[in-house]
Amino acid sequence: MSIDYKKIAPCMFLKDGRALKWFNTKTFMKESPVEIAQRYANHGADSLIIFDLSEEDEEHEINLGVIKNICAGIDIPVIGAGNVHRLEDIKKLLYAGCRKAGLNFKKPENIRLSEEVSTRFGRDHIAACIDSPEQMETGRNEIKNYVSTLILVNEKNLDGCADWVDKACSNNANPISVSLVPVFHKKSYHELAAVLRNYSVQGVSGGDINERFENLMDFKRQCKGLGITVNTFESSMRWSDFKKNSDGMVPVIVQDYKTDEVLMLAYMNEEAYNRTIETGRMNYWSRSRNELWQKGDTSGHYQYVKSLIADCDNDTILAKVLQCGAACHTGKRSCFFNTMLKKEYDDSNPLKVFEKEYNTILDRKAHPKEGSYTNYLFDKGIDKILKKVGEECTEIIIAAKNPNPEEIKYEMADFLYHAMVLMVEKGVTWDEITKEINSR
Repeated sequence: MSIDYKKIAPCMFLKDGRALKWFNTKTFMKESPVEIAQRYANHGADSLIIFDLSEEDEEHEINLGVIKNICAGIDIPVIGAGNVHRLEDIKKLLYAGCRKAGLNFKKPENIRLSEEVSTRFGRDHIAACIDSPEQMETGRNEIKNYVSTLILVNEKNLDGCADWVDKACSNNANPISVSLVPVFHKKSYHELAAVLRNYSVQGVSGGDINERFENLMDFKRQCKGLGITVNTFESSMRWSDFKKNSDGMVPVIVQDYKTDEVLMLAYMNEEAYNRTIETGRMNYWSRSRNELWQKGDTSGHYQYVKSLIADCDNDTILAKVLQCGAACHTGKRSCFFNTMLKKEYDDSNPLKVFEKEYNTILDRKAHPKEGSYTNYLFDKGIDKILKKVGEECTEIIIAAKNPNPEEIKYEMADFLYHAMVLMVEKGVTWDEITKEINSR
């Protein structure tokens, strides 16, 4: 089966809302699960597999909340698995932001459930956790029709499971299109590369990918050198393609990849350019110190590359980055904060308007203000909020039947305000909603 590239996927095991070192240990990681996930994503992971090890419903809900926060805090796809017994559990994982939800095929009832959840959410959103070729054979029909990814949780059975997938995918009479991702405990990068090279797997998880995440980009370059197709930073332009200034450098304008806020201006020489592509972190040449510097090495405020774009003359680079902390040495988010001149104008950005209003409502909930209509709604509770949302929906319908379209503008504004009150009440953010819309 053809794939774009082999995926490098760390895995995480959640217990009581915290991350374990491994599923069968009692040792917790020091950092929070969100911080760990962000480290993986920032250092080049292609996806993340999360196993919910909860045993009781209360713990399950805690772990689901953690998974939701992880999905909101990273941009790479997440596969959620563990403690899945019914369609509702799959729905909760997908609604939390997971790209795929995994069924444990060790349980016959989960094999039977695969048809229902695949029909409801789509085959591309369903994975299956398996530990032997016998399980795969038992669920052959379900794998063929309802599952897109197989997660092998017993590395000892890699040979048999990879052989099963090879034969199933190449069966001309009854072919199965499915991807296999084995999870390993302590394999080194060298051993993981051998797996990627010698087996027909879509990717690998665990081992050094978890333990030595800071070397993920080096590992990918190692894989590329072995002829393994992986997702590395590749530029369509060589340094010789740029028009350099008199110092042999190219200016770089740096923007926040989500908000487009201009953060700073710096310069690259060939060494900084190549180092940026190799590491996935912004490197520059300091003209005052006459040395290479990686942004964040001193402050911890790293810039992780999302895209590099050349201008029309190939003499300037626009870098869109994930900025950790402040971009400016003064501690400011952006270096551009000294207003020299400003003419009055409407600079309202639709999303920023929504975020500003949302944050005001959020603040009202945290810090009630006497006489506030927003606090009146929160005090009355969810039923009152839902009643108002319903009423505003009706007002929109009535306004739409009238000839004057201006009425819709006012009614939509009222509806969106009350919808945001509901969002704050239920803990849903605009970022989550825009991500959901963008994924459709």
